[in-house]
Amino acid sequence: MRGERSGQRRSDAATRAQGTMGDQRSRADGWKALADLAGLVRRSHAPQLSLRLSSAIGLTLGGKALGVLAPLVLGAAVNRLAAGQGAAAAVGWGFAAFAIGWALVRFLSSAAPQLSDVIFAPVRAAAQRTAATETFAHALDLSLDFHQTKRSGTLSRTMDRGSRAVDFLLRILAFNLIPTGVELVLAAAVLAGRYDWRFGAVAVAVVGVYAALTFALSNWRLEHRRVMNAADSEAAGVSVDALLNYETVKAFGAETRAAGAYDRALGEYQQASLKANGSLMLLNAIQGLIMNLGLGVMAVMAGFEAAAGRMGPGDVAAAVLILISLYAPLNILGFAYREIRQSFIDMEEMMGVLRQSPQVADAADARPLDRPTNARGASLAFDGVGFRHDARANGLEDVSFFAPPGTTTALVGPSGAGKSTVVKLALRLLDPQAGRVLIDGRDVREVTQASLRSAVALVPQDVALFNDTIGHNIAFARPDASEADIWDSAEAAELADFIRALPDGMDTRVGERGLKLSGGERQRVGIARALLADPCILILDEATSALDSRTEAAIQKTLRKARQGRTTLVVAHRLSTVADADQILVLKAGRVIERGAHHELVARVGGEYAALWRKQTRAGGELQPAG
Repeated sequence: MRGERSGQRRSDAATRAQGTMGDQRSRADGWKALADLAGLVRRSHAPQLSLRLSSAIGLTLGGKALGVLAPLVLGAAVNRLAAGQGAAAAVGWGFAAFAIGWALVRFLSSAAPQLSDVIFAPVRAAAQRTAATETFAHALDLSLDFHQTKRSGTLSRTMDRGSRAVDFLLRILAFNLIPTGVELVLAAAVLAGRYDWRFGAVAVAVVGVYAALTFALSNWRLEHRRVMNAADSEAAGVSVDALLNYETVKAFGAETRAAGAYDRALGEYQQASLKANGSLMLLNAIQGLIMNLGLGVMAVMAGFEAAAGRMGPGDVAAAVLILISLYAPLNILGFAYREIRQSFIDMEEMMGVLRQSPQVADAADARPLDRPTNARGASLAFDGVGFRHDARANGLEDVSFFAPPGTTTALVGPSGAGKSTVVKLALRLLDPQAGRVLIDGRDVREVTQASLRSAVALVPQDVALFNDTIGHNIAFARPDASEADIWDSAEAAELADFIRALPDGMDTRVGERGLKLSGGERQRVGIARALLADPCILILDEATSALDSRTEAAIQKTLRKARQGRTTLVVAHRLSTVADADQILVLKAGRVIERGAHHELVARVGGEYAALWRKQTRAGGELQPAG
């Protein structure tokens, strides 16, 4: 038994220690969140920030002081009326004067916080805007690994909740809770100084018990809010995923399945919401009990004092009214505390995005990449490059090649060989884990990403378009391009005739992710966009895979013209599209196993490229897509 008691004591001590550490972490996180909030206000660049902040705080505190003064004025009016000495007219006029003064003071005490809110509103709005903009911009700066694992709906909801939390915290902390604490000190001082110290002690005790129980119950309720938030984010993620992949859902007849997943997420949210509402009712009942007990004790004490002749009727009313005026802001204390804690959580989630460091970032001494002075494009070299994805068993291993300026290099090989990884490394969407990627002899990690992306353009296999006009999507590569330049790039991509045939021409909207266009039309928009960028290095990642044979032949002819004066990196499964490349690299399992011109590789007995070529050709010369 002694051993059991000893073990129980150790367990209790460990539990208390864990609780203490949790409280310390919570306090540290709270101070950190306040520091983050202050930093956002400083960075908001709100107009007349210092003046607005000081004026708003002054008005709020002044309003609280007047709120404590108002019951005293009314108490004096009642005392004057109860005394009843002198002419009735004189008594009536005296009472009226005090009553009007009480009404005026109450009006000023209620108007001051409203005016304060109007003055401070631009600061809150600017801080909220800064928080949302900084998080959005930082999310766009984060590396490919972040965006490959995120859920768009969840990230959007995190940014939305975090920015709204900034507005709430500024409003509730600066102009509700802290001023309420000041009001409590003033009220206790007035009650103790004007009447008896016990009145001040009762006011402080009632508010202390009220606050302690409110905070304890609100902490208990926070778990329901966390579950509710998680379910809310899950529901948003499910719905956005289904809407973004509408065609896939439709193609597989999965509408009912997608709606069922959304319904299950909403069901979890509903259950958490019901628990949260039930615990809120319990909290409100306990708060009401404490408030009314406090008022009863204050009224009884004041009554005994009045019976003893130490207080007048007006003083009894004033003491009770002062406590009631304290209760008004306390009514929302539970809500305010819970929302403050939740807002801290929401803001911390948003700040967590801001604190993530991109794996691909500009070096401190990064310099812009100089464009070649001649019209031959830039050289591209891979020097012993190695890269392995976390989710893959194989990656690139010791990949080396050199693409001279103005030449075309093709990458071929089976799926999963590493071709797309080479493209991402050339664009510096990824950084090599071994070796170097060089453009014109400069390591891409030593140049700014902005200058690199302006020198390298990509036409991907699946072109992503914004839900905007065709003209906007083409001009996205170069927003300052003239209308003539946009039309020239459309002509070069064999897209101009299609655009002219549309009722709205360049102003035709392409829909979500360009789904109003066919796959071939989207690819031609992507080609036009890349050509408008006028890159030194052009990367074509299966850029004609979605086109029909006639259009593909026309586009290939156009791309041959576009490759002039540029270095081109082509990824292809259909070997006939790269037969004219200056060099062809055959990748397998992340390694370059063959390299050379088309005629050399075809003639190589037992070679991988020769086997692929034979697989894609028939006796009559008909080409088949690679498997």
